Amino acid sequence: MTETAPRPTLEAVAARAGVSRATVSRVVNGAQGVREALVERVRRAVEELGYVPNQAARSLVTKRHDAVAVVIAEPETRVFSDPFFARQLRGISKELTAHDNQLVLLLTEGRDDHARVGRYLAGGHVDGALVFSLHLDDPLPELIHSAGVPTVFGGRPGWSDGTGGAVYVDSDNRGGAREAVRHLAGLGRTRIAHITGALDQTSAVDRLDGFRDVTADADPGLVAEGDFTPAGGERAMRELLGRRPDLDAVFAGNDMMAVGALRVLREHGRRVPEDVAVVGFDDMPPVAEQADPPLTTVRQDIETMGRLMVRLLLRHLDGHTPDDLLGETADVPGAAPPPGVVLPTTLVRRASA
Repeated sequence: MTETAPRPTLEAVAARAGVSRATVSRVVNGAQGVREALVERVRRAVEELGYVPNQAARSLVTKRHDAVAVVIAEPETRVFSDPFFARQLRGISKELTAHDNQLVLLLTEGRDDHARVGRYLAGGHVDGALVFSLHLDDPLPELIHSAGVPTVFGGRPGWSDGTGGAVYVDSDNRGGAREAVRHLAGLGRTRIAHITGALDQTSAVDRLDGFRDVTADADPGLVAEGDFTPAGGERAMRELLGRRPDLDAVFAGNDMMAVGALRVLREHGRRVPEDVAVVGFDDMPPVAEQADPPLTTVRQDIETMGRLMVRLLLRHLDGHTPDDLLGETADVPGAAPPPGVVLPTTLVRRASA
């Protein structure tokens, strides 16, 4: 039986680098005040020896776990079937990896899961939390607040005065919706319908408000509630055709619902865009580009949203205030002052409208 080589120790690294054990510890744990020449010697010794810090011991020194919880307030069937979540998680994962942090994914299927997530966060297993896809009656914000865990939200929170002092990253949902509806009106469409997302989520409410900004006098029968899924888009499209068979355009609250709407329009013999023009929201290439016809949609930078959420959280953990992020987002057109970073959206024109 082959004996396992002993694991390199902090003392071995110190001996190789010709420095004290305390200096090695400070470099490994990211402390300031070590001369650059010594830092380079320690790093070279770490690489040569293959030294891996003991995470438990490191946590005792730094009071950090280098782990962040990502909490998605949706069941796993939704998370793993909707490419929106994959893109946001990709941005989060890339940014956490760049900062040598681990991602801990937590999903909520029901009220029991909310309590489980709250207990986990209160247990001190992670340094902070990134939370998105919240619903207005969701108990998670209060549970997270009680746990005392630094948190950044994906999307504008809907409680209190709309922000409640919460730090968040969002897209310009209302402005993007306005641009989509103005585009349809510019095509000469006069009976524009809207399929909303679930109206217990602020993104859906903001997009509905943007629709109403342009169509203030529209028939209320031209609005039907969906749920951000293709099936929800199908149901809402059938409802709209039953109420207003003369509609000539549809703005769907996301690409997934737009695909469901396209399917129903085909079933009813409606040509797109000749009879009914269709616009979605998100611009997820696997969905929008492969739709039949390819989907005109509002692009939001989902991956960048995820990366900015991580940057905000890590800067907070490093002792910065939300205002410090201004320097990082100054080059983002349309970025709002902290605590809310709001990214701009753009209309992408394809064959459906």
